[in-house]
Amino acid sequence: MRRLILSLSVLSLLAACGTPQEQCINRNTRDLRTVEKLITEVQGNLARGYAIEDYTVTVPVWRQCVVPSADPAQPAVTRPCLEDEVETRTRPVAIDLNAERAKLESLFTKRDQLAREAQPVIAQCKAQYPES
Repeated sequence: MRRLILSLSVLSLLAACGTPQEQCINRNTRDLRTVEKLITEVQGNLARGYAIEDYTVTVPVWRQCVVPSADPAQPAVTRPCLEDEVETRTRPVAIDLNAERAKLESLFTKRDQLAREAQPVIAQCKAQYPES
């Protein structure tokens, strides 16, 4: 089971520019890779004791703006001006460790189910798109 998951992880890295077989496997194992990413995230949360949340803020930033001249014969002028820029930041978030452990167990169960379901699909992709 672990070999299958490891091989799927490796194949997912190659799938974006991979062979038709790799693309087929990638397409049909997307949910499995998503669950694996969630498992990694939950394990990190448990190891830290808290989750990390992304949030966005708008920050004013000084830029050089071009201001057209009132007189068309005069060249445009540059001057400093404030423009809003969106930044993504992170912050710690408290979690219920017991609920997080239960979530992890549930994700392990789902991963095992998806890995079992992926085996015939992978075999079909290999049969449909054989590689030399």
